[in-house]
Amino acid sequence: MTTPSCLPIADDQWPGDIADMKAGFAGALNVYRTMAHHPALLRAWAPLRQHIVKDSALGADRSELVILRAAHRMGSAYEWIHHVSRARALGISNARIRSMAGTPDGEDGLIARAVDALLDEARLPLQMEQAIAAAMGQQAVFDLMATVGFYSVLGYIVMTYDTPIDQDVANEIAQHPLSK
Repeated sequence: MTTPSCLPIADDQWPGDIADMKAGFAGALNVYRTMAHHPALLRAWAPLRQHIVKDSALGADRSELVILRAAHRMGSAYEWIHHVSRARALGISNARIRSMAGTPDGEDGLIARAVDALLDEARLPLQMEQAIAAAMGQQAVFDLMATVGFYSVLGYIVMTYDTPIDQDVANEIAQHPLSK
């Protein structure tokens, strides 16, 4: 096995042109430490990340379910494990988390089918778009699509560069595995 060309950047190697970002989200996770190899992209990424992660019309729980389904479908262990941790922190049960790797019912099922449609068909069929808008609002439809796109890009990065799972998250999952 070869070493990936873009390992997460260590503090002592952090690029000076994004020094102001190291103490925030950019320095907190290996995915962004990997992305720091392209400082201009990381800086441009920040406002969209703020919206997707903090200000989405989906709300925190629905956002995590979208991300979990996208991570599962992409096969991104990094994103799956990190968002199992985040979903748990929101109080989402292990059973509900696990269901996002299967065929959940109700609104969770609608979310899963929407993520699948975006990844498989690159669009939401009209009936599905209408169902999501009716259940969550029109802005949530846009945010669902944006979240899938955002986390697809992150998945491409972590899978291309074999970005290691952050140690604190790895420890948490080892101590509290996603039980069957």
